[in-house]
Amino acid sequence: MPSDITHSSFCNWVRFKHLVLIDTLARTRNMHATAAHMNLSQPALSKMLRDLEEQFGFALFQRLPRSMPPTELGEHVVKYAQAALADSHTFVDQVNRLRKGGHGFLKVGGIFAATSVVLPQAIAAIKARSPLLSIEVVEQSSDHLLEMLEQNKLDLIIGRFTEERYSQVFDFQPLEPEPFSLVVNSRHPLNEQDSTPLDALGQWPWVLYPVGTPIRNRLEAAFRAAGIASPADSVDTTSMQMFLQLLQSGPMIAMLPRSMVAAQLASGQLKELQSPLHLAPLEYGVITRKEDPLTGSAREFVEILLDCARQRREAPL
Repeated sequence: MPSDITHSSFCNWVRFKHLVLIDTLARTRNMHATAAHMNLSQPALSKMLRDLEEQFGFALFQRLPRSMPPTELGEHVVKYAQAALADSHTFVDQVNRLRKGGHGFLKVGGIFAATSVVLPQAIAAIKARSPLLSIEVVEQSSDHLLEMLEQNKLDLIIGRFTEERYSQVFDFQPLEPEPFSLVVNSRHPLNEQDSTPLDALGQWPWVLYPVGTPIRNRLEAAFRAAGIASPADSVDTTSMQMFLQLLQSGPMIAMLPRSMVAAQLASGQLKELQSPLHLAPLEYGVITRKEDPLTGSAREFVEILLDCARQRREAPL
């Protein structure tokens, strides 16, 4: 039975070049490509990897004829290396900005419903206080954002849990429920009806969020509750631009957060269908890492988000 790795010994022999090796080889799965990326000879890289594996006491990568995928234990080391490198990139960016008189760097992820109203409002508020604060916004579905948050590639996200396990590693502070609308283009034949019958919904093509996303789960639950089959003729996407293009290209139906299509509904570009299908709102909120307390601008940004949500709840209708 090999002896345990101690934290002090780990800090003594692991270097950032080792993390770069692990990360690069995990992505390329090729020693030649990794050596070229790191500007090393292949024999030197092979020795570095062997020495590293000796220190860990297990193989990090499999030696297959055409590929070097991580081993099961290696996958865990790869995840650590990627998170540490992402954290170091953020640190270097922050130091460079602070040296130039800046006020730090904030990297935020947001689902599409949040980037339409909630995030712009909060960004405007914090930029009014800290004009030199650099902010990067990543717009993606919750599953991708949660993965990036877990890898330390984002400071915080505004989204929803997609798996129960995330409640163990992340904190969730609710912002507000997001109501949904069934929308079609202004030329769709269903616009001629005051109320769309349930059975008519399955007779038209749909644009849907991918299987497993919270919005898709909510739609399928609504269909099950209504006793009708989920749409069979559909296109799956997370791209808002694709949703809008497909809706305009033909007689398709989509279920989208109301805030995302408010402008198109107001202009008449899209129409909201009235239907007995019950679309329960889906709450989203601020998600942060449990063991990584927010500091500085990130903590201030969350406070602004929560305050803006409170003001919207208390605003007169």
